[in-house]
Amino acid sequence: MNIICIIPARGDSKAIIGKNIIDFCGKPLIAWTIQQALGSHYIKDVYVSSDNSEILTISEQYGSKLIERPKDIARDESTSEEALIHAITQIEKNTDETIDLVVFLQGTSPLRDSNDIDSAIDTFIKDDLDSLFSVCDLKDLMVWRNIDNVLQSVNYDYKKRQRRQDIQQQYGENGSIYIFKPEIIRKHLNRIGGNIGIYLMDSWKIHEIDNKEDIGICEYFMNIKNLVKINES
Repeated sequence: MNIICIIPARGDSKAIIGKNIIDFCGKPLIAWTIQQALGSHYIKDVYVSSDNSEILTISEQYGSKLIERPKDIARDESTSEEALIHAITQIEKNTDETIDLVVFLQGTSPLRDSNDIDSAIDTFIKDDLDSLFSVCDLKDLMVWRNIDNVLQSVNYDYKKRQRRQDIQQQYGENGSIYIFKPEIIRKHLNRIGGNIGIYLMDSWKIHEIDNKEDIGICEYFMNIKNLVKINES
């Protein structure tokens, strides 16, 4: 089975300048995701898709193959799906190989290891899925939503104030791991579709780096959970 990994990494980040290559636990941020993918027993090739030459240079230094992303799909309003479809098309064109599965990893979600990736792939294959995404358990959270300025409880009845263990099961998409068949994203223009499954991760792996405050939080968990050592072994 030909399984590849694609890591989209746009150069123009507003909240944190150069976010994908900031120093994070002693390496460029994107390097952690590249090395996690390279450590997988299933993934054949790892590709970084970017419009930024510095990101591409650093990614190659850490063992990734490169996809130069056109500027017209690297704008603020561009979607990850556009980058993924472009990358898949370029890989198929350049390698003349059929891609069976795509593992999509976000370079701004460093709180994972190679075992997470392989366990997610195992789940995908075992459950005969078309797409899969990683989640964290939200059962410890009492979730509310605001509809037209009216607050509604989502996963519990606030009038009865249930025990936490009795609250309805809810999952949060944590953005760490996505797996899909190429035909799914081409048909639905979405990474999720068909027979959908999930891979449950530890609750602290819900954190990702979107703004400066997230950096310290993720570095804390990288160190206290020994992920720095695990990902370097």
